[in-house]
Amino acid sequence: MTESSRIKNPDGVRADARRNRERVLVAARAVFAERGIDAPMATVARRAGVGVATLYRHFPTRDALVRGAFTQQMETCARTLTEALADPDPWRGFQRLVETVCALQREERGFPAAFVAAFPDSTVEHAPSRERAERDLMTLVRRAQATGALRADFHPTDLAVALVAHCGLVSALPEDGAASRRLIAYLLQSFRADAANGPLPPPTSLSLHSFPLEASSRR
Repeated sequence: MTESSRIKNPDGVRADARRNRERVLVAARAVFAERGIDAPMATVARRAGVGVATLYRHFPTRDALVRGAFTQQMETCARTLTEALADPDPWRGFQRLVETVCALQREERGFPAAFVAAFPDSTVEHAPSRERAERDLMTLVRRAQATGALRADFHPTDLAVALVAHCGLVSALPEDGAASRRLIAYLLQSFRADAANGPLPPPTSLSLHSFPLEASSRR
């Protein structure tokens, strides 16, 4: 072991350990883009040039690895939700939230699957943030409905359905940004109150817990 590899950063993590962690994250994003988030952990380790034990030392579960690989994107989602709530125009905030999440799905090939993956609801560590994200989203929806911009029969799970639909599009046509933007525009127009021309079927039972809008506890 070289002297430089034993040097620790201010957070107490050795330089070589930090490098290994970053190599794993880069490899994970590449492997997830190519093979999906169910790709074997050993495949990620090989791509990173580290042993499987090293990978598990940094990321003991697949959930942890997926979250680590897409930390920046998840935190952008969380920040956008916070900004949407602070916007004096609830519809504008809602629209920006949808556009931002869909843009992230489009720009990072592995992110769509990660975003719609159902992380364990029983993970106590993440539960408060999930609950807060759902509560904030419901608040945003109610505010947009109160202004008359968002259709009265819109349900928060409709956003989940829209994101799954967009995920399918960008997975099938990853290079077609025009198709993605057109679908988003169609979806947003259908959510407008002035587009409502009849009752909708009952909302889906799809849980918003499947969509990590929160930044969780990664800080």
